[in-house]
Amino acid sequence: MSDRDQVPAIGDYALIGDCHGSALVSREASIDWCCLPRLDSGSCFGRLLDWQRGGFCSVSLRSKLQSRRSCYVNDTLVLLTTLASDQAEICVWDFFAMRARRARVSGRELVRIVECSRGIADVSLEIAPRFDYGAVRPWLRRAGTESFTAIGGDDGLLVWSESELAIDGDSLLARVKLTPGERSRLLLRFVRPHLLQGVRLAAPDAAEVDARLQETLSWWRRWRKKLPAEGSELGGAVRSALTLKALTYAPTGAIVAAPSTSLPETLGGVRNWDYRFSWIRDSTIAAYALAEMGCEREASEFRHFIVRSSAGHADDLQVLFGIGGERRVSAQELELAGYRGSRPVRVGNDAARQLQLDAFGEILNLGWRWHLRGHSPDDDEWRFFVELVEAAIERWQEPDRGIWEWQGKPRHFVHSKAACCVAVDRGLSLAEDCARKAPVRRWRKAREEIRAAIESRGYDRDRGVFVQCFDERALDGALLLLPLMGFIAYDDDRMFRTADAVREELSEGAFLRRYRRRDGLPGKEGAFVPCSFWLAACYARQGRAEEAREAFDAAMTAANPVGLFSEQIDPDAGELLGNYPQALSHLSHIAAAVALRDGPAGEHQPSGIDR
Repeated sequence: MSDRDQVPAIGDYALIGDCHGSALVSREASIDWCCLPRLDSGSCFGRLLDWQRGGFCSVSLRSKLQSRRSCYVNDTLVLLTTLASDQAEICVWDFFAMRARRARVSGRELVRIVECSRGIADVSLEIAPRFDYGAVRPWLRRAGTESFTAIGGDDGLLVWSESELAIDGDSLLARVKLTPGERSRLLLRFVRPHLLQGVRLAAPDAAEVDARLQETLSWWRRWRKKLPAEGSELGGAVRSALTLKALTYAPTGAIVAAPSTSLPETLGGVRNWDYRFSWIRDSTIAAYALAEMGCEREASEFRHFIVRSSAGHADDLQVLFGIGGERRVSAQELELAGYRGSRPVRVGNDAARQLQLDAFGEILNLGWRWHLRGHSPDDDEWRFFVELVEAAIERWQEPDRGIWEWQGKPRHFVHSKAACCVAVDRGLSLAEDCARKAPVRRWRKAREEIRAAIESRGYDRDRGVFVQCFDERALDGALLLLPLMGFIAYDDDRMFRTADAVREELSEGAFLRRYRRRDGLPGKEGAFVPCSFWLAACYARQGRAEEAREAFDAAMTAANPVGLFSEQIDPDAGELLGNYPQALSHLSHIAAAVALRDGPAGEHQPSGIDR
């Protein structure tokens, strides 16, 4: 069997996290991707991107597997994996330890608890850390009767297991026989190497490790209480909300677009990007969706992160930031085999340097939405908003890379132009509602100029639909967002026709592609999962309940068995593609569920710019 054949499908993985770091666990109970202590740190287990060099942490039955399955324990981020053979069955609980804020935590802790549920289980444990995306093999040392340290560069792990571990080359191995009800416990704690000098880990007892499981379950259940009740119209979106919480970096409130890098949009192709950053364009949907789910605090923290990170001068505005607010996130390519041979493997993202004009509208729209929730801009924020409006007026006529981060020649994307129009409109609305000084007459004139250009050059009069780019006929999925951003009312006849045309032109089986034109990159990507949810939301707001439900149900089939969405899906094979799990897919799921609950756009939903 080749390395490529050994690598599980993207959809075979489940996410665990603690709002700092994250890991992806396969259905065979192997941790094949783990970044600590931050979501964007270099991996310590990373064979997802290189089966030979990347490192892993596995639990396995020594007898031949007959079945395996994974599920989350109720509405938590505690994963339960069951492995069964004809001789035995084991359950594996995987989680990052969560504790109350007042608790003293010395490091991020990843816990694995193995319990035999049938027969006599012959279990193997293997811990093979490979730091910095597999570039650094660990220096393994004993640090206690049941403990070891693994050090590499500026990364370190303390490893404890009640099963007897032994050093075998660059790995730690253990073999244990369990009878029904017996457990084997493993704890991995991230610690910086300079703090490990001479350290001997005080071994926790079994009860202490089991208590971590109960504390973590309780932590997630407390957080889940703020979400809609199971069985309500939004109950099905609870898993998406929990996933978004796990993708949040607690110290700053940032939400990563995904916890992974370089999972391909085309298997074996070059469409491989690092999504472990926070995008401005997700901010409006995130703040709206999370607030609608009862997560006011998370929505507020994300909003503050975006404003704080992008604040300063409009000329310095970036479309994405590191999760600590970092601006320097340039991409580099790693010498790794790639997921199923998909290369290059990239860390960092050069899209940060692109011109994407929709950023102006996203920030102003976020400011407007937050004002409607009772949080008006202060003097400093207002000065920044004025700069953004002026920048939108000055630059709206320029071609840009747009929402799709276009790799070909910059184009005049209608979505970008509409966002500039919305930026000016939201500036006007804030100035009026908050009694702020602004060049209102000039701004109104600019708003009308941008809108007139869109309605003439960005609109196909023969078909009566908006188009992807000025003076062209092709469509794209971003047109479904025009009413969400507030450029046009959902019930405008032009939007009715545009939604239908997007479905007709971009449908691929049960899903939608984001566009069909050549984009400057080789290979054919999959269907874009958020687009199907955008279509469902648009239909729901237009009062087309049956069509909305049909589109929503189709989009839901893109979820894997534990309820996680990737960025894209192969519409023929049903295989998940792209970085995973993707925040925008989960945000769009929530927004569509809210639209289905609320129905036609009303007073609390964005309507078109005043005509």
